[in-house]
This record gives sequence, structure tokens and C-alpha cells, in this order.
Amino acid sequence: MSKVNVNVNCHLTRVEGHGSVVVDVKNGELVKCQLEIFEAPRFFEAMLRGRPYYEASHITSRICGICATGHATASLRATENALGVEISEQVELLRKLLFHGEIIDSHVLHIYMLVAPDFFGVGSVLPLANSHPEVVKRALRIKKLAGDLCAMIAGRHTHPIAMTVGGFTHLPTIKELLAMKKQMIAAREDMDETIALLKTLPWPSYERETEYVSLQKGNEYAFIDGVITTSDGFSYELPDYRKLTNET
Repeated sequence: MSKVNVNVNCHLTRVEGHGSVVVDVKNGELVKCQLEIFEAPRFFEAMLRGRPYYEASHITSRICGICATGHATASLRATENALGVEISEQVELLRKLLFHGEIIDSHVLHIYMLVAPDFFGVGSVLPLANSHPEVVKRALRIKKLAGDLCAMIAGRHTHPIAMTVGGFTHLPTIKELLAMKKQMIAAREDMDETIALLKTLPWPSYERETEYVSLQKGNEYAFIDGVITTSDGFSYELPDYRKLTNET
């Protein structure tokens, strides 16, 4: 049976990367209709060749402006492992706190900017600002909190500049930490309102067989180190990550 590729030009928004729809029709009947999100080659590996080790995390953070901390930290951990550098407990805790800031930022972006418009029946967050201004203002307040937390630790919100091999080039002051604590306490109401909003949304009844992968480390919610664990019961040490990924 012949295979025919039909290109349909359609602008798909609110996805990370590029999207395509694969439709399989056999004997006039629909067999599969699948949305695929993919990323084109960006050649970061080539850009890193010949560069000093201390530049690697700053280059790799540019893989993504939303999860720059994750990419920078992965680069730093790889460099530290290669050089035999052990980080202190203080550095580990600050990196984890920085991750929390990035995760808050990413989640509020996903919930309010990418998902909420669909549930409110609008095309983007811009008309949502007119129809539900309190929702958008809440999102911006939480996003500012996340940005302030990241900037306090990493020097700025996007693409951390204070993270370095073995530690940080500067540390937050007691005054900054106490001010951030007040911001966190004040943000609790916005967080609770976010949960309340999510409970009211009509989530679709959709399931599919999926294997989930995460890090596991004792009783903590692992972000940086640990054992790679899948929902199907498999475990891998960090150096063996290529055994369960399709990275080339």
C-alpha cells in the first residue's frame, strides 16, 4: 500500500517546539490521528566543542528560556562529575531553591498562559485579560514571585549568571532572604486561588498508556541527583540515561 504525505499549512500556537498531525487512513477508514510535537536540531553539542568548561552552563542554558536553570544545572553537574568537584550542602540547597523558582515560573506559564485560554474559550491570554482580568493579574503576580526568587539566587530571572562550577559567584543576603520569605507568605492566597480555579475546570476524560520517568532519591522530590526510575518499574543510574532515551 502506498504512503502519501499531505502537507496542511496551519499555524499551531501554544506549543513548545513545532507541531504536526499524523493521520493514517487504511481502506478509507481512519486508523490513527496523532499530534506530534518535535524539536529541530539546534547543534548545541557543536557549539560547545573547544569552549572553556566555565562557559558550558551559560551556553546550554540557552536551550530554553523557560527551563534555563535545568539545562545550566545539568551542564554544571556534568562538568563537576568530570572534574571530580564536590559541592557543599549550601550550594545544593540553593540550587534546589532555584529549581523551585523555575518550576513555579514554568507551571504558572503552563496553567495560565497555555491551558487556561482553552478552558475559557478564547484564543490566547490577551482576550483573557479583558474577560477575566483577575485571573491574568494573579498569574502575573505569581510569575513575578518566581522571577524574583530566581534573580535573588542566580543573578537574574532568565539564564542564570551566578551559577558556576562548584558553587555560586555570589550568595543572597539575609535581608534578601527575609524579604523573599514575606513574598512567599503573601503569595499563599494566590496559590490557593490557583488550585481552586483548577478544580472548577472541566478536565476531559482522556487516558492513554504512558511510561513516566523521573528521578528518585530517598524521601525527597528529586530534581538534580538520584536514580532514574520509570512507572513500569525500571531503574537506571544517571550515567545510563541513554538506555531509555532516544537522544542521538
